[in-house]
Amino acid sequence: MEQNEMKELFKKYNALLNGHFLLSSGLHSDTYFQSALILQNPKIASLLAENLKNEISKEIKNIDLIVSPAMGGIIIGHEMGRAFDKRAIFCERVDGKLVLRRGFGINKGEKVLVVEDVITTGLSTREVIDSITPLGADVVAVCSLVDRSAGKVNFGVPRFSLLSLEVKSYKPEECPLCKQGSSPVKPGSRK
Repeated sequence: MEQNEMKELFKKYNALLNGHFLLSSGLHSDTYFQSALILQNPKIASLLAENLKNEISKEIKNIDLIVSPAMGGIIIGHEMGRAFDKRAIFCERVDGKLVLRRGFGINKGEKVLVVEDVITTGLSTREVIDSITPLGADVVAVCSLVDRSAGKVNFGVPRFSLLSLEVKSYKPEECPLCKQGSSPVKPGSRK
């Protein structure tokens, strides 16, 4: 799937929003990718996962397990599990930290692909990596539908995305939209 096709898909499903947004990272932006509006369509979610799998498989040969952060990464993580025919589990917040729950476990040395829907600063992705590495996970790659940093966020492993572009984000005190009197809305999942 080409970058332009991915951007058009977001537009088609009204999932590329413009306005004033408070991102999960705490930053503000005039652009928001609401991937849930695309992923609610199972055939499209499956197609996106297959496209990601094809790109990843060119470079990464062994993946044992898919791990995603809740909330945004769960659907695409599950679809990546289907594409690779591997288990797909997720971390969720407990007392502000991402952890494995629900009886999920990781076997020492398992090759893990961390899957996210949208990456801006990489905070949630890093939290997943930090929570599973002490359990014996060997994180071999990171992937996302959208990379808002245009590849600037470094996880120390190969990373893949279907749409990579630089979308401006601002610290609240530097946000030009706030300075114009606008208040941000929070469409994301992190509280």
